[in-house]
Amino acid sequence: MATIVDDAITGEIIRNGFAVAAEEASVVVVRSSHSTFIQEGADACAAILDARGQLVAQSTATSLMHGASLRCSLPSLLEDFAIDSMEPGDVFALNDPYRGGIHANDILVFRPIFSDGRVVFFAGTLIHVADLGGNAVAGLAALATDTFAEGLLLPPVHLYRRGEPAGAVLDIIARNSRAPEKVMGDVKALVAGVNVIARRIEELLERYGAEELERFVAASIDETERRVRADLCRLPDGTYRGTFPIDGDGVDPDREFAVQAAVTLDHGAITVDFAGTSPQARGTINSSFSQTLSGVVYAVRCFVDPTIPMNEGCFRPLRTELPTGTLVNPEPPAACGGRIMTVAAAVEAILHALAGARPDHAVGASALIHVFSLSGVAADGTPWLNLFYEFGGLGARAGSDGPDATGAFFLGGRSVLPQIEPLEAQYPLLVRSSRLWPDSGGAGEWRGGLGVETVIELLTDAVVTVRGARMDLPPPGAQGGAPGAGGVFAIERHDGRIDVLPSKAANVEIGAGERFVLRTSGGGGLGDPKRRDPELVRADVAAGRVTVEGAARDYGVELA
Repeated sequence: MATIVDDAITGEIIRNGFAVAAEEASVVVVRSSHSTFIQEGADACAAILDARGQLVAQSTATSLMHGASLRCSLPSLLEDFAIDSMEPGDVFALNDPYRGGIHANDILVFRPIFSDGRVVFFAGTLIHVADLGGNAVAGLAALATDTFAEGLLLPPVHLYRRGEPAGAVLDIIARNSRAPEKVMGDVKALVAGVNVIARRIEELLERYGAEELERFVAASIDETERRVRADLCRLPDGTYRGTFPIDGDGVDPDREFAVQAAVTLDHGAITVDFAGTSPQARGTINSSFSQTLSGVVYAVRCFVDPTIPMNEGCFRPLRTELPTGTLVNPEPPAACGGRIMTVAAAVEAILHALAGARPDHAVGASALIHVFSLSGVAADGTPWLNLFYEFGGLGARAGSDGPDATGAFFLGGRSVLPQIEPLEAQYPLLVRSSRLWPDSGGAGEWRGGLGVETVIELLTDAVVTVRGARMDLPPPGAQGGAPGAGGVFAIERHDGRIDVLPSKAANVEIGAGERFVLRTSGGGGLGDPKRRDPELVRADVAAGRVTVEGAARDYGVELA
């Protein structure tokens, strides 16, 4: 009995040691980065993997899409660099979406961790760096038609050899950026993160030894797998189907796109088959295999205990069928920068399918991240650029209205949004207003979450690129609920005109003193709106979430 207790205590210490190492690294990357949207928005990921490429731990404040990418890209590194050829102090980087990455601007960095001359673990970090070329600033190539237009692609390469910088590679990265100082600061932040993980894991190795650490890591992964399978066993076996549309790629206006998923539950195992999904697009909405897998894992985790740790055990019960040449597994050189649209469509299709197994888990669809970049030249002649983003409303679920203006599939919700003051301090702009958008949440017995209206006045001439989703086709409701309101990108011109932009547009000029207006989509409602408690409608009107007119129109509640 004493041995079992001692093992349990030691295992918990080791598990937390790995988790804290990943979390500390993510904090280091954010605090040492040079990009405002990293410093303020914490768009960063850190993870620890074993020598076989299994995910051991990842930072908790990140999205599954980043952790899945670190997991899926490490095998590509090991294909090009034999593990026995690696040396202490080596640091590698890559960003190729067809080798496990996301898109050009998301650089993945790995450092091997040694014990007695043998690689036992890998430290990994990832952020969206400031700018890596391509035909639009900050990696937002909204109308790109191949990966070459999205930015510089890196196969697995050395950033450091035995602790010494690989100067030629670093020079290439800097030369291909519109903001070389910022991008090199971001790369150094990524390296700082893997160095922190390496130090912390080396401390654990010194204390427990490699064999003990590997034994407890294997046990933790096995336990996670057991818990996931046990929860999946609670769902009725069978095959369930779902589909979700995507509102265009910005390049081929006459094409329609949809993700289809057939989900088969079989005694604790789950297979997701995407047969029937639309062929790959010319635009950027294609999702590489690592990103599609992240959507599958996210959706499955919505039906299991949220306290289950995120490690390799979450992947083991899953099998995915990803037809080649489709949105969920495109062939190169298809553009992948807007992959979130397909990833999130895959999530919605799976949630819709599994609602057949658990009707009480049905949800209205959620809005997605609305992304835009601004760039220009400041009054003192200094070029500037930044990537911005805002969230829409989440879909309603049984017994709960959807949360307002938060991120369902992207990082950690509103807590990762850059604050207004640092933006105004660094860039020639003023945020004139930012508020919830009344009546944007889809009506239902349970209301969808609201979107946001933000107005930004430019103090110098600028250029804007936008990439939105679920704007032309707003997030639909479920079980009789209404869709949320579709979002809008617009420019208020000097002469009073309002130019409404397409949901995907590149390099649109804005004059000094003109205003950029963003409205994000609302979440879909759940259930018949006429069944909503009138007191909840009155409370929404009092809070400004629903107008008096909206209460009468959508809910049949007349208010004086």
